[in-house]
Amino acid sequence: MTMQFGLMTRGQFPLGDDMATRLDELMEQARTAEKLGFSSLTKGSHYSAHPYQDFQQLPFLSRASGEAPGLRLNAGIVLLSLHKPLDLAEQLATIDVMSKGKLIFGAALGYREVEFKAFGTSQKERVQRFEENLEAIKRLWTEETVDMVGSHFELKGASCPMKPVQKPRPPIWIGANADPAIRRAARIGDCWYINPHNRIDTIQRQLEVYKRALDECGKPFPEELPARREVFVARTREEAIRICRPYLEKKYEIYHNWGQDKAMPAGDDNLGLDFDELLRDRFLLGSPAEVAEQMIRLNRSLGVNHIIMSIQWAGMPQQLVLDTMQMLAEEVFPKVREAV
Repeated sequence: MTMQFGLMTRGQFPLGDDMATRLDELMEQARTAEKLGFSSLTKGSHYSAHPYQDFQQLPFLSRASGEAPGLRLNAGIVLLSLHKPLDLAEQLATIDVMSKGKLIFGAALGYREVEFKAFGTSQKERVQRFEENLEAIKRLWTEETVDMVGSHFELKGASCPMKPVQKPRPPIWIGANADPAIRRAARIGDCWYINPHNRIDTIQRQLEVYKRALDECGKPFPEELPARREVFVARTREEAIRICRPYLEKKYEIYHNWGQDKAMPAGDDNLGLDFDELLRDRFLLGSPAEVAEQMIRLNRSLGVNHIIMSIQWAGMPQQLVLDTMQMLAEEVFPKVREAV
């Protein structure tokens, strides 16, 4: 598979921002991504995202399917254990039909107590609910009717009559930080969706965990291996860090406060580091040549062939985002494609 480049939008903005204007800007980004040769558009998911306002994932992707019909749409990630499977199966199938078969179903456990409590569940139940929900959704997409009793639902002659366009179903990417979750990704997903938070050396170690788990399941290494990364490009590395630092530093301060690092593996589980320490071997930042080299390294050392790029963080002006996309498309992507 040739290298693909995806645009990740968190859709998170400071309190007080005019969200109708922000939506117009995000749709402009989607149209620009399609025009510039990006492959996909990713929208993450959180609830109760204070101190940010946040567009919800599935309505956002539904709108984007009409704005940029050439882009694959990555629900990346759905916090699967919070939900009921019949609802998600029908919602996601609808988006796959609306986009003419371009949906990617990303799924992960989630880690924030406020979200589990609000949906009437708990961290203790999350793995069981996650696996049950995923099995039920696969069945609803591929079987006419489903009988299945889960810990939090009962399907009795239940159906998802409108099936996804993609056969047998859309690809399922499993987001995972810790080693047990990576083994689960090998067992029940189509690929491991590599997270943006861990250092590259951590991911290299975990890739061996993933490969061993695939071997144990008798599954081949996936044709598509996606990784999310924080990316910023400018004329020099110093300029790139200077421009993106206030936005990216704030985002990781909030991740740390939310407890994201508690879900990360030992030895790489502190997002509260000083920013200069945090960015080391973690983010793709620099001149076009440097960022291209970092992307080529991801491909050669890990086999990554779909890079999902977060290039906007809360408070960043729209023109800066559009200029960054342009520079990536013109000066980074061609170097990477040529090399891999």
